[in-house]
Amino acid sequence: MGQTVQLAAGDGHRFAAYRAAPAEAARGALVIVQEIFGVTQHMRNVADQYAGIGYTSVVPAMFDRIEPGIELPYTEIARGREYAGRLRLDQTLLDINAAIAAVAADGKPGVVGFCWGGTIAYLAACEAPIAAAVAYYGGRITQYLDRKPRVPVMYHFGELDRNIPLTAVEQIRAAHPQGIYHLYPAGHGFNCAERADYDAASARLAFDRTREFLARHIG
Repeated sequence: MGQTVQLAAGDGHRFAAYRAAPAEAARGALVIVQEIFGVTQHMRNVADQYAGIGYTSVVPAMFDRIEPGIELPYTEIARGREYAGRLRLDQTLLDINAAIAAVAADGKPGVVGFCWGGTIAYLAACEAPIAAAVAYYGGRITQYLDRKPRVPVMYHFGELDRNIPLTAVEQIRAAHPQGIYHLYPAGHGFNCAERADYDAASARLAFDRTREFLARHIG
């Protein structure tokens, strides 16, 4: 459904993105933010999924700041964390803003992020020109609780997530009580069919809740 396009950030950095457009007029626009594994087939599938319900969606290749075309298997967790750790937050937000600008003509923009991208979705809600954000299992949000979201945020967490204890979820909830929080009987990465913790029922329910949230705040 989608195609690879080139974007340019405010500092001149050029990077790739996967863009998927709906078959008919768009009802809104989304930036989908990757996990630590790059723009994988799963991330492209997510963009296609949201395009299928009417949102022009773009997945920026955030790791192009380090090396173009990074797409890691889900077994290479340490390497993915190393890549994510090398990124500068200010540059990451420049890339998010460029992705927002690339789709904003198609309606109110929102951000949906997964894992590392879930944390970036939270930061976009605090810093970027968007209407709403959705954070799937964004464990590093706890590092940025001094920043407050300026738009509505929905959070999805797994109750069995070995990387994000429920105490961290409660810490986020205490800092941002206005958020919408959902817990699922699943582990980390439950939305991804290519991961061991995939939980189909939880993924469907989270998508349905996200769809309703986006319809309310984006269109």
